[in-house]
Amino acid sequence: MPVTIAEIARRARVSKTTVSRVLNNKDDVDPATAIRVREVMAATGYTPSARAVGLARGRAQTVGMFVPGLTWPWVGDVLQGVSDVLESRGYGLLLSTMNRGEESLAQFARHVSAKAFDGLLLIAPPGALDYITGLHGSGLPVVLVDDRGDNPGFPSVATSNAEGAAAAAAHLRAAGRTRLAEITGPAGFGCTRDRSAGFRSAGEPVTAEGDFTREGGRAAVEELLAAGTPFDGLFAHNDFMAAGALDALRAAGLRVPDDVAVVGFDDIAIAAHTTPTLTTVRQPSHEMGEAAARLLLRLLDGEPAPEGPVVIPTSLVVRESAP
Repeated sequence: MPVTIAEIARRARVSKTTVSRVLNNKDDVDPATAIRVREVMAATGYTPSARAVGLARGRAQTVGMFVPGLTWPWVGDVLQGVSDVLESRGYGLLLSTMNRGEESLAQFARHVSAKAFDGLLLIAPPGALDYITGLHGSGLPVVLVDDRGDNPGFPSVATSNAEGAAAAAAHLRAAGRTRLAEITGPAGFGCTRDRSAGFRSAGEPVTAEGDFTREGGRAAVEELLAAGTPFDGLFAHNDFMAAGALDALRAAGLRVPDDVAVVGFDDIAIAAHTTPTLTTVRQPSHEMGEAAARLLLRLLDGEPAPEGPVVIPTSLVVRESAP
């Protein structure tokens, strides 16, 4: 059986609290006592686990993460980035989703009450932001990934939405496209506002609102075509809508990129497998997860929060739909 802190305490004739304080190099332990405890550790071959040291410090050595669900196309990349950083630091990850609405929120609240994690990473689930803001106000370290314009008042990691969309517009203009169209995301999202502002830096496009789904992108293009306003370059606020746009353009007998060049946003897996393959703005989801995890661990170590969001830049990935 592995040697425990309780066994070390028994053999060294001290309390478990004293053993914990020795493990954490506290300077208020009598030097002779500390030597005796370390001699017992050496004699028994005791190696403290990261969790044992964490608990001795009053930590669970676990980070919570709360997300709307796992079907969002870029959430998996964010999670992988988070996991890579946490595992390297000896932290576990407790993942919660909002799949069941209020029931999910109640279950998450039980984890909070049990102090099951030391700090929280968040991709803000709908309807939960006020509750999370309250937790942050009560002292829980929180880092938000992709604030989508909510600006809740705690640290966040974002990407350069406006600059990425401006790069899409510049690419279409450089390819000789003079009549631009845009499929926006829902109006209430901060990324929609930022991507629209960036794209319109090259001029005022014709627009249709989508819903971030492939079906929404198809319907938006059908709306644009029905309005009769010609366009030869199209920007969609995410890759799913861009894929739907390709479907609608093909059904209308228009060739991509000959008749209409198409650019998406995100660079999720589908972008490399559409017909034609999709030129898109890459959102650095994995890097955002890494940055969020590193920021939260710094907060747990007592470092001050940054003044504003940590911004990870986008990049343009050129493929067949807008060469």
